[in-house]
Amino acid sequence: MRRRLALIAAAVGLAAAAPLFAQAPYAPVVPGHALRFPRDLGAHPLHRIEWWYLTGNLEGAAGPLGFQVTFFRVRNPAAEGNPSRFSPSQLLFAHAALSDPARGRLLHGERSVRAYDGLVFAKEDDTDVRIDDWSLVREANHYEARIDAEDFALALEAAPTQPVLLEGDRGFSRKGPLATQASYYYSEPQLAVKGRVRTAAGTREVSGVAWLDHEWSSELLAPDAQGWDWLGANLDDGTALMAFRMRAKDGSVLWSQATLRAKDGAAVSYSGDAVRFTALRRWRSPRTGVEYPVAMAVEVAGKRWALAPLMDDQELDARASTGTLYWEGAVRLSGAGLAAGRGYLELTGYAGRVPF
Repeated sequence: MRRRLALIAAAVGLAAAAPLFAQAPYAPVVPGHALRFPRDLGAHPLHRIEWWYLTGNLEGAAGPLGFQVTFFRVRNPAAEGNPSRFSPSQLLFAHAALSDPARGRLLHGERSVRAYDGLVFAKEDDTDVRIDDWSLVREANHYEARIDAEDFALALEAAPTQPVLLEGDRGFSRKGPLATQASYYYSEPQLAVKGRVRTAAGTREVSGVAWLDHEWSSELLAPDAQGWDWLGANLDDGTALMAFRMRAKDGSVLWSQATLRAKDGAAVSYSGDAVRFTALRRWRSPRTGVEYPVAMAVEVAGKRWALAPLMDDQELDARASTGTLYWEGAVRLSGAGLAAGRGYLELTGYAGRVPF
């Protein structure tokens, strides 16, 4: 299994060498392009990379939980001239995790495979991404996430309570100093979640709040980029906060951006010095030795929230599939005179440069 995953990871690396093998250029990401729904809820196979990213905070009889479900699609132009139905021209990956403070550990599963009609696919007309019995599908008025991993299972419904939130400049989101270093990016905050979670302790009914990101791009990171810190937070007053920074190899900030959605639904985007991340406390993984700033302060336009992790050990080792080792976990937000909230914090590039 690990050999197969390693071969697929190598294919992602081949896809990253794009122009040498491409039968057609990757579709560009350009400012001013209007996103259309529901079409843009689906896949964009002409772009290099794409992901659907569902994270949330749950409550059940045994206490709080955090969960993450992510599906990736990668275009592999080196295989596009192969007429075989087994040709790996589109590769799909999935990560799923459950943060359970009662057990003090993160449960994690991953899958990697080429697209295959009827079993492994990302549909283009709406959100419908599947790898065998793992899936993220949009039904009439909600999303359904189904994950059956070795140590846990998720069966969750996430219903929108607010309109789609376009990140950056109407969905055009810069990721670096050059305008070409960008993605199309929208979010769906304040999703109302309910469903079931199964672990070795049994099956429990849960409910809570979640966040969905959908992003697609054709550019690699800036040459000096090491990784990024990202936050998506549902605040208790119904507002929402997204913030990220791209870090250079020397620790300096290459690019930063944030979006604040107000109670009336109006969203304002910020960038540059208006967005700041500050480490408050670090945690060192006993397995990998990597140190992560798991407690952070995030400041956006003078508003400052402190982030506290649901538990420290939320490190994901996905080196067998996407080649990444990172920290991603549930956090609580608090700030003087500000609404508290719950969200997810992602910390990448602390174990080495992210290979995207």
